[in-house]
Amino acid sequence: MNIRKPSDIIIEDVKPQVENGKFPAKGSQGLYHEVSARIFSHGTKLVSGTVEYKKSSGKIWKKSRMSPVGDDIFVGHIFLESTGMYKFRVSAEYDEIGTWLRDLKSWHGAGEDIRSDLLAGIERLKAASAMSRGRGLRLIASLESTLDMRQGDAIRFIEKKRESLEKILSHRTRSTSPVYEIVSLRQKGYFSSWYEMFPRSQTRMPGKHGTFKDCIERLEDIAEMGFDVVYFPPIHPIGVTNRRGKNGIIPAGKDDPGSPWAIGNASGGHKSVHQDLGTLDDFREFIKKAREYNIEVALDLAYQTSPDHPYVKEHPEWYYHRPDGTIRYAENPPKKYYDIYPLNFETENWKELWNELLDIVLFWASNGVRIFRVDNPHTKPIPFWQWLIAETLKKFEDVIFLSEAFTKPSVMYELSKIGFHQSYTYFTWRNFDWEIREYFSELNSPDISSFFRPMLFTNTPDILPFILQRGGKPAFILRAILAATLSPLWGIYSGYELCENEGIPGKEEYLNSEKYEIKVRNWKAPGNIRNVISKLNRIRREYVHFQSHGNVRFHSSSNPNIVVYSRKYANEKSVLVTVNINPYETHEAFVETPEDWSPNGECRTFKVTDLLSGESYSWKGRKNYVRLIPEYKPAHILVVE
Repeated sequence: MNIRKPSDIIIEDVKPQVENGKFPAKGSQGLYHEVSARIFSHGTKLVSGTVEYKKSSGKIWKKSRMSPVGDDIFVGHIFLESTGMYKFRVSAEYDEIGTWLRDLKSWHGAGEDIRSDLLAGIERLKAASAMSRGRGLRLIASLESTLDMRQGDAIRFIEKKRESLEKILSHRTRSTSPVYEIVSLRQKGYFSSWYEMFPRSQTRMPGKHGTFKDCIERLEDIAEMGFDVVYFPPIHPIGVTNRRGKNGIIPAGKDDPGSPWAIGNASGGHKSVHQDLGTLDDFREFIKKAREYNIEVALDLAYQTSPDHPYVKEHPEWYYHRPDGTIRYAENPPKKYYDIYPLNFETENWKELWNELLDIVLFWASNGVRIFRVDNPHTKPIPFWQWLIAETLKKFEDVIFLSEAFTKPSVMYELSKIGFHQSYTYFTWRNFDWEIREYFSELNSPDISSFFRPMLFTNTPDILPFILQRGGKPAFILRAILAATLSPLWGIYSGYELCENEGIPGKEEYLNSEKYEIKVRNWKAPGNIRNVISKLNRIRREYVHFQSHGNVRFHSSSNPNIVVYSRKYANEKSVLVTVNINPYETHEAFVETPEDWSPNGECRTFKVTDLLSGESYSWKGRKNYVRLIPEYKPAHILVVE
């Protein structure tokens, strides 16, 4: 049993940290990050807190003073200047000058003679000065001279010289927390806007297969909308055996291109490029051109094969076999995917398989890919991902992994803890006010936001939510606003900007899905919402509030059809977002404003400006009126002047 010394200050509940330091927390390069802790001691002495931090490889600890916010909680900020691993800890000391000043004011206010209390404090300062070879003697002498003045003057002197007096007390009792780690991610790891598109559909000619050169022609268009990541589904050769045709039917027609996720045929597998898209050199040229627009390329990483993949003949031991010797198809009961074979990650030859799968990542990384969207990682062993990500980062430290794991929260969270930088979420199915508030309050809680980076896709090739099928253009606008402002990471699947919403009746799936056919579109067709998307991405870039994780706070609304939340960053004023989540009707409400807009309950008038419309309003106090009209004015993104 460890007994603390009577003078020990207790430091508890340090955040951010993951499982008491078992895993590093996630941070963001170039941003301030909040560190909090509960700091207290016995008796009535005041305590002060400091957060100390450094690059893991560094020697000098930087210090940032923490501020008390109530209930013994202290908050401070650290600035992660570069990428890589940082260490941080919280230290605490008795605030002797603060305690002395508080008591002097209290006694003096009650009419007590405080001369002896002043003398006691001065003697403490003299003793501390002697221990530090005379530090502050001149200042102490000046303080001593105030004893012959009015006692209020002595108090005012101490207030004015408080920081200098504190420096004399260099031998104060000090407690420190354990050291924790936080990994600082490069910008695309914590803040980016994704545009998912099938490269084969970027052709302008019906009946013609798109190429990487066609994709280059789309870059300017994508950049105009403000996206900085282009995500490709698999770009590899597609299997022929059991190929799925239009709307996923089997057999496919003669000219049906098949699903890109049925990877591999006689011409190659995961390290090859589909011949109709172009060559590997063409792909590298696309990456080069994308960088000129500040766009990175994300590639789908799907560890599965078609029955025609070279692995099937070369390494049959890497698959699941039925009693009759045939290889098992992919299954997701009641569905069976006859064009896909799953890999057996627990085969006796697992080391050989794992090394080959790592080599796939290293191959594409060596060809310029630094972001991988990982297909269904929850169906593979978690230790495999922990190993693969760690091995990849040893060779390419700037690679980012996005987990597409629609599964139990515990598994999604564990994948993030062991190394995935970003993760898909349940956002697509959170439509009512209570669902949005409950889910995003969880994601923004310190226990989750310390490691989980939520990616909010409005739609995917697999998912066309009912609200988009039924709500028309207003639904597309409001869901884009929610996705773009509730997380630093958001994205759309191409066609969203055109409000494509034809679904299979009764299912959240696209009719005539692009997964099984080539689509030719007019990307600037009438009725598009490109302007809204562009404006949202511009706001996100200009206001750092939308680049920080864990800072969404919900506010009250008198109407459940209007959701209200703010984004706070460091010491800057909050940005307030109000959204009409009902695409069918105009709604109005009295909404609560952020506390830092009216500190201490001030009931003053102030000006707010809507970043979406450019309009300004005169507001007052903590409750104000909004009226939100679907399509035309479905939301406000408000800043205060």
